[in-house]
Amino acid sequence: MDITPLFDLSPAVPLLSLAFVLALAPVAWVWWSGEANATLWVKRYRLTVWVLFLAFDLVVFGAFTRLSDSGLGCPDWPGCYGQASPWGAQQPIRAAEAALPSGAVTWSKAWIEMVHRYFASLVGALVLFLAVVSLWRTKEADERLGCGLAWFTLAWILLQGAFGALTVTMKLFPLIVTLHLLGGLGLLALLAWQVGLLRFGLGLSKPVWVGAGLRWAVVAALLLLVAQIALGGWVSTNYAVLACNTFPQCQESWWPEMDFAQGFELWRALGQTAMGDWLPMPALVAIHYAHRLGAYVLVLALGGLCILLWRHSEAFKPWARTIATLLCVQVATGLSNVVLDWPLVAALLHTAGSAALLLTLVVMLRLISHPHAEIASMGVVARAVP
Repeated sequence: MDITPLFDLSPAVPLLSLAFVLALAPVAWVWWSGEANATLWVKRYRLTVWVLFLAFDLVVFGAFTRLSDSGLGCPDWPGCYGQASPWGAQQPIRAAEAALPSGAVTWSKAWIEMVHRYFASLVGALVLFLAVVSLWRTKEADERLGCGLAWFTLAWILLQGAFGALTVTMKLFPLIVTLHLLGGLGLLALLAWQVGLLRFGLGLSKPVWVGAGLRWAVVAALLLLVAQIALGGWVSTNYAVLACNTFPQCQESWWPEMDFAQGFELWRALGQTAMGDWLPMPALVAIHYAHRLGAYVLVLALGGLCILLWRHSEAFKPWARTIATLLCVQVATGLSNVVLDWPLVAALLHTAGSAALLLTLVVMLRLISHPHAEIASMGVVARAVP
């Protein structure tokens, strides 16, 4: 019987210390490797781009952690059997692996889980640094640009960390894991919005004025994408990918037997109904098929958006090509997951593609939205760009 406490804060100090030490590398690179006369906001912009890149990698690595069944590689939080590293927990890990070689706890899974936590702590430390920097005033930048957004992003990542803890302590509870995935994508959107805001303030980008119709088309496409990502997360966290292993039919039917009530009952443990019984196959089929139907709608919506962008102007044709390319990748990897029995590479590319689509739509929405009122008063910032 596993009596490992779910929460053990004894390794918290060394873990936080490691996060801040790791964060020194990108901060030092940005602060001292560029032009000597680069302004504070230029440095902050470059560091935000770096954090966005790392957060994207973190989302993909989080998917790898989940898909490799490493989410419970360390059964407690924030460390591993009360240690800051699997090296210090070799004895309980080896014992658990010997008792159940294909179980949740193995040497490799423990390392994957802890590397994911190190990675998340690094991103958290960098987001904290960005929030603090947003408060600074300098001679070149005597106003605060995006300060509220930077601190909201910090609050968001702290909440994301709480969901990460609950993912472990609630034993991969599907609703928690899905919200954790959405939280990671929300972090990407917040960081991308900060990048756009800083680019406007620095004069690196100019808003593109479009009609309300196109702007609302982008908003609608983004909302549909978020809904589809949520459905995809629900499929993955319930291990319902192979409930339909043929395409375009499922279970040799165009409308197979499905149980939407139990499939989309949110508050239940992994693989179980709310009453504690095993989740029946019709419920898993319903989860899978709902995601498949959503994919049809999203393909039509994004395809229509590509046509609108292509017809609008030459400036939007690269955006249309990008969305169309990413959409093709999503369709190809989604089909591969079904007909090739959920290969790891295809599953990871599917997650990365959805994150890339989200970023593309968020950046486009930032570009065609009216800039924040404070940007209008930031002409001095544009002049400060080297």
